[in-house]
Amino acid sequence: MTTDEVRESYRARAGEYIDLLGSIDDTSPVDRALVADWAGAADGPILDVGCGPGHWTAFLHTAGAEVVGIDPVEAFVEHAARSYPDVDYRLGRVDDLGVDEESVGAILAWYSLIHLPPADLDAALLECARVLVPGGSLLVGFFEGPDLAPFDHAVTTAWFWPIPELTRRIEGAGFTVAGTWSRHDDGARPHGAIRATRAG
Repeated sequence: MTTDEVRESYRARAGEYIDLLGSIDDTSPVDRALVADWAGAADGPILDVGCGPGHWTAFLHTAGAEVVGIDPVEAFVEHAARSYPDVDYRLGRVDDLGVDEESVGAILAWYSLIHLPPADLDAALLECARVLVPGGSLLVGFFEGPDLAPFDHAVTTAWFWPIPELTRRIEGAGFTVAGTWSRHDDGARPHGAIRATRAG
């Protein structure tokens, strides 16, 4: 599954996705607390990579962060700009963020890496490392599982990542992992999060 194929899959179901999951109220309070705490410690502008309908970007903006939402799907960017006109949204891809080297203080990649095949993940993480300042922070949200394995996501194929394996990949891209979290809610797939800092 290439990044272009993922984009086309989300283009085809953008309206449905916005209706079902396009509000911050659809997110877990636990996740909101984690993201808010992480953003409060960020030093410099934040990129919300794969921002989708823009609700997490707006959440960070409301919390006082300087933040830009980036997504490859035009319908998501257009919806976000209409819904949150005071927030900056742009077209962009995780493997080509379109910003200068060492120009960003933090990156939120909240379920935006889940569709990348394992062979493509390293390039995306290296692109995140490229644009972050030394000491900049990365927060990744993902589906956690005991084995690295694909599954049939509602939009297109996604991957379960064991926390130790994703930690290894993130560290291999030049980060130091500062914390990991997992949560297993009834009726939902297991959730994981990793917070890391770009090495200096």
